[in-house]
Formats: sequence, C-alpha cells, structure tokens
Amino acid sequence: MGLWSEATQERARQLLARYPEQRSAVMPLLYLAMAEEGYLTDAGVEEVARWCGITPAQVQAVASFYTMYKREKTGTYLISCCTSISCMLLGGDDVLAAVEDESGVPSGETDEEGLVSVEHVECIGACGGAPAVQVNYELIEGVTPDKARELVRWLRGARPEVVLSDEMQNLFGGRRSFDWAIPEELGAVGPYPAFQPLDTAAREGGD
Repeated sequence: MGLWSEATQERARQLLARYPEQRSAVMPLLYLAMAEEGYLTDAGVEEVARWCGITPAQVQAVASFYTMYKREKTGTYLISCCTSISCMLLGGDDVLAAVEDESGVPSGETDEEGLVSVEHVECIGACGGAPAVQVNYELIEGVTPDKARELVRWLRGARPEVVLSDEMQNLFGGRRSFDWAIPEELGAVGPYPAFQPLDTAAREGGD
C-alpha cells in the first residue's frame, strides 16, 4: 500500500503517463509529495523513488538542488522576499526587514503558530517590478515596506484559503514588469507552487 492518498496516486499515474521514462516525472512528483504532506519528508522522497523506479538518493539529489522543494515544514503562508541585485537596489532589503519585523519571524524561520514562514530568495524573475515578494510562490511586484507590513497583517487576519497573485498585487503591489492582460484565476492553496496539471492550484474561493 502506498503512502499517498488514492487521489494523489491517481494524479501520479496520470503524470507518469506523460513521460517516456518514469524517472523523468521526478520533479512533478516531488511537488505532489509536498502537497500530500505539507513538505518533503523522507517517506515522501522514498515514495517518489518508488514511483520513478530510481533510488531515494537520486531523488534527493534533485530535491536538494532546488530551493522550492522544502525538506522542513513551513507555515501555511511562505513569504519569499527577493534580495537579488535589482530588488536590493530598489529597497528589497527594507521590504524583507519590514516583513521580519511585522511578523516577528526572522528569515529562514516559522512562527510558533505555524502560520507564517519568511525567507529571502535570489532572483524570482520580476526585476522590472522590483522589489518583488511571493506568498506561496504567488508574485507581488513593486512592494514597499509599508505594503509589506499590510500584507503580513492581512495574511494573519484574513487567513485566505487560496492566495491569488492578482488579488495581492491590487492590494499590496505597485509597479509591475508588464500588464499580463489576462486575469489569473488560479491561486496557491499551500506553501508550494500552484500548478493546475498537478492539482496543487485552485480557483479563488476553492471552486
């Protein structure tokens, strides 16, 4: 009997069917493991290895290379503040400091409630809209320290089940890299990326 729920196992079977080699599905299956347990556990690594027909060491080699595969439990809301060069020059360090101060959580840690985690990250591809912040990998551009504080208070007060980039951009963002034109209806339901094909995304309101 597998570690995962039947729904997750069915999604894993569908993903494996997309690849000519089972091992090629290791990265999407790692996200499934995170969505199933909240973070990437040793058991999750072993389960991915079993599905891919490779060793746990080979799975860990992939997981340890990418920072988005979390090996320790994070809060319900993972706030990632970019401190790479473009964001740093436009106040990214001040935004991070505001998030840390308002949340009471130093970068790399989680609050006692398990609600908010804070981290500083390298470039997240939003240099034109710096400083940039992500919540559960949903992007907000043009964030000021004051708006960063408002964001933290909103997360703690509203506790949204789905965090949506467009909504947070309107509430807490400023200048964007460019206008996407098409509204994004899918949001993140946990501290992992919102991928529709992996069922780790949901429409706002949980539809």
